[in-house]
Amino acid sequence: MDDLTLQRRSPLSDLAERIRAGAVTGDRQVRLTELPFLTMISVRVDPGSPAAAAVEGALGAHLPRSCGQVTADGPHHVLWLGPDEWLVVSETAPSDLHGALTDAVGDAHAAVVDVSANRTLLELSGPSARCVLEKGCPVDLHPRAFEDGRAVMTTLARIPLLLWQTGPDTYRLLPRSSFAQYVACWLLDAMQEFGSDFLDGAAS
Repeated sequence: MDDLTLQRRSPLSDLAERIRAGAVTGDRQVRLTELPFLTMISVRVDPGSPAAAAVEGALGAHLPRSCGQVTADGPHHVLWLGPDEWLVVSETAPSDLHGALTDAVGDAHAAVVDVSANRTLLELSGPSARCVLEKGCPVDLHPRAFEDGRAVMTTLARIPLLLWQTGPDTYRLLPRSSFAQYVACWLLDAMQEFGSDFLDGAAS
């Protein structure tokens, strides 16, 4: 039987060349990349239950307890989505991670769902990344309010997505797959302001 995973297409495969060409270099550097096909598992469970403790044991990481918090261990990052809901983002094979977490909760009142095909992941990085996002995101992204390791549900250009800061100048955006091309095109357009060609044209 053919391995169907070899036939997968990223939601942004048609924009791959434009994304590569859209990088801005120099002092105002900003770059957009896609990290496709990461495993994403939705977990809903009572955080005070034995099933939650079993999930933490399977992940090797605590389930975050507050809005914006992210915990991690090895290949697994756990993002808080609600008081009893988390998104696990991992490089582990979906079937392996889903199976491990399903076994962990057993017959408890909980839900473990593979949502890997539901979103894709875009990474925006560089000294100008925050400025690009501030054009269309209502969240206060200044370091005094938003810092490395935080992730929140918000909007960008009116599109709902999960925004996750992973470094001083690095942000990961997780839109629904159906909105991914719109988000990528909006970011590429917003990045143009920081390119030398744009600046030279504005000065002439």
